[in-house]
This record gives sequence, C-alpha cells and structure tokens, in this order.
Amino acid sequence: ATDGREGEMGRSDLAKSSCPVSRAIERVGDPWVLMILREAFVGTRRFDDFHAQTGASPHLLSQRLKQLCDDGILRRRRYCDHPPRFEYLLTDKGRDLWPVIITLRNWGQTWLGGSSVRLMHKGCGAVIDPGLSCPDCGAALTARDVVAEISEEFEQERKHRKGGTE
Repeated sequence: ATDGREGEMGRSDLAKSSCPVSRAIERVGDPWVLMILREAFVGTRRFDDFHAQTGASPHLLSQRLKQLCDDGILRRRRYCDHPPRFEYLLTDKGRDLWPVIITLRNWGQTWLGGSSVRLMHKGCGAVIDPGLSCPDCGAALTARDVVAEISEEFEQERKHRKGGTE
C-alpha cells in the first residue's frame, strides 16, 4: 500500500485510518463514484442512463455500481425479467451522501462557474442553495466559524505518520 517510506499512505491505508474523512474518501472519493452519485440524486436509475450521463466505460461503470451496492450505498433491483434488467436505487446510507454532492455542486458553481441543477424545496417551492448550519442555533456556518478538536486516537495516528514514537 505504501512505498515503504515512514508516514506515507497508500489508498488502501485510508480504510484503516481512525479518521472518518479518510475512510469516506476511500469509499466514495473516486471521481466516477461521485458522478454516479450525482446522477442517482437527479433520478438516474438504469445502467444505460448512468453510462450515457457519466461517460464512464461499461466495464468501469459496472465495477463502480457493484462497489456502491457492496458498500450499501446503492441497491440493485430487477425491473424486467426477460431479458433480466436492473435499476440502481439509493439506500438510506446513499441518501446520507446528499450533503456531499450538494456541497460539491455549490463549490463548483461558486469557483468554477455554471449552474446545472436548480434545487427547490418540496415543502414550500422555494429555490434553494443549501448550506451548513448549526443544529443548535441555526446560524450559517463556514470554516471560520468552527473549531476542529482532534481525537486522541487520531492524534496518535498523526504523530505516527510524522515519524513520532508515541
């Protein structure tokens, strides 16, 4: 997984980290996985449609869809018996990735331009650009509004990667 140098991580090492960001990146950080998730959130369900909308090769797409199903992010459901055809649906675990896709969308619109999808709140019909907010007071949050406290376990992992003996 690594080339043997102290502190260097390979992709497979991400899954072993105590950091949930590292473990999440190992599962869903692949660009094709993110494109598949984007499509799933706009209603794409069938292989041919994922293929057309993502541009992924059939082989790569098959691999990523299988991975997402194995990880419990998508589930495969038969919609036709003859010939056998399947669709891919977001699970609860998959739907919990919605904020990730929306944050990428918002960042892309702000820093790279363009607007591909308009979001509307089903409850009131308002056009929205969702963001992060404090669950207690409701205030909008940016990186400057939050302090990150590193767990002891993750601090030890970080020291180990720097070559520390602790």
